[in-house]
Formats: sequence, structure tokens, C-alpha cells
Amino acid sequence: MPRYELLNNVAHKDLRVVTRFGPEFGDGVGLVPAFPTEFAELQREFPIFFRKDRERGGFQSVAVLGFGSEENLYLDNGRWNASYLPGYLAKGPFVIGFQERRDGGEVRTEPVIHVDLDHPRVSLDEGEPVFQPQGGNSPYLQRIATILRGIHDGVEGGKAMFAAFESLDLIQPVKLEIKLDGDHGVDLTGLYGIDRERLAALEPEPLHGLHRTGFLEGAYLVLASLHNMPRLIAEKQRRLRQPAEAGTAGTRA
Repeated sequence: MPRYELLNNVAHKDLRVVTRFGPEFGDGVGLVPAFPTEFAELQREFPIFFRKDRERGGFQSVAVLGFGSEENLYLDNGRWNASYLPGYLAKGPFVIGFQERRDGGEVRTEPVIHVDLDHPRVSLDEGEPVFQPQGGNSPYLQRIATILRGIHDGVEGGKAMFAAFESLDLIQPVKLEIKLDGDHGVDLTGLYGIDRERLAALEPEPLHGLHRTGFLEGAYLVLASLHNMPRLIAEKQRRLRQPAEAGTAGTRA
């Protein structure tokens, strides 16, 4: 269970965060939440789809990292094989919480950073310092704050974007049955995508509405991201061949 505390430079003055990659840090996942504020970066590296949000209703966008729940094909012997790290992973042990503050007799709710002290990346011995020796925010924490703001804005903006897509029947189920080789295949279920034909057939008024709100760009970024599927499949095929190649090499030796 997470153990969240409001981050502060007194109680957490010695806090550090390990930034290496590995399943032991929670990086071994096949899907991660994707946020519209990072679609431009995500679509260069990862396929983006939608899943139904069973708790809140509506849809949530996700980036596909692998073909199993614990398979991350961008993770390779402690290295991250992509030029962009999704915000959900980049934020590490930090989340945005909210705190009420009285301002001139008026109560305001403002976002604040919380840290999960039981997160595997949290350390007192190694990693990036969260605070500077004098108590100021470290460059690492400043970067985390930017990531968290993007996630917060992406969650809020995504609600309206996905509702607009859904109202126009643009989000449709996707059937992904992939043959990897003679013995292996994958069947990804529960995913949805933007229907390209429905998008192209929109009447001028709803099309202009999507353009005016900036949602049209998001739809095309999701469609563009699908060009990453062949790369993901090729990486999966490469890893399937590795045991056989290793066995052949051992036999020859």
C-alpha cells in the first residue's frame, strides 16, 4: 500500500529518488495511462489507444508498451529504449494532491506534491536529491513538478476531449490479433481507437468544433501513433528468437 506524505524540505530533506530502470521499480508494465498533454511526444514512440474507465465511466487513453500485463518491450537490461519516457513512469513516487488554503477570507484549493515513501524508487542513499542542501527545490524536483502539472492538465483536458470523441462515435473497439511466428501470437482485447473513416466523414460543423477546441489534433496524433505497432511487434519477435539463438550458439560451442 502506498504511504503518501505531503512533501516538504524539512521532513524529507535527505530524500533521494533512484532513476534507474527495471521491473523492481514498477517499470514492468504493458500499458500506462497516457495524457493528451504528452500525445505529441508519445506518438513518436508508442501506440496510443483507449480503454473504458470502469470506475469513473467514459474512456482513458493508454500507451502500449508490451503485449502482456507485465511486459515492457521498451525496457532492455536496465535501459530505456525510447527517446521519451511517459509521464506516468517519469513522475516516480510523486503525485499531485490538493490542499485548502485561506486567502483573504476565501478558501482556495491548490495543488501540492505528495510522495509515496514506500515506493521502490525512494532512497536515502542513492539517486537524485529532491532538495538542495540549503532547502530549495532541486532541478530534479523542478522537473517532476512540470511533469505533474502536465499530468494534472492532461487528466482534466482529457475528460472533455474523450467525451467529444465519444459523442461523435469516433471511439470504436479495435481487434488486435497479431501473429508473431509459427508458435506465438497475441490477442489484445479491451482496446479502442479513433475510427479514421468516421473522422474523415464528419460534417463541417462538428469537424470545426474539434478543430476549435484543439481536439482534432489529438485525434490525428492518436492515429499517427499506430505506426509504432510494427516496431513493437518486431521487438517482441526479436526477443522470442533470443532463446533459440542462444541455444544454437551453445550447441555449436
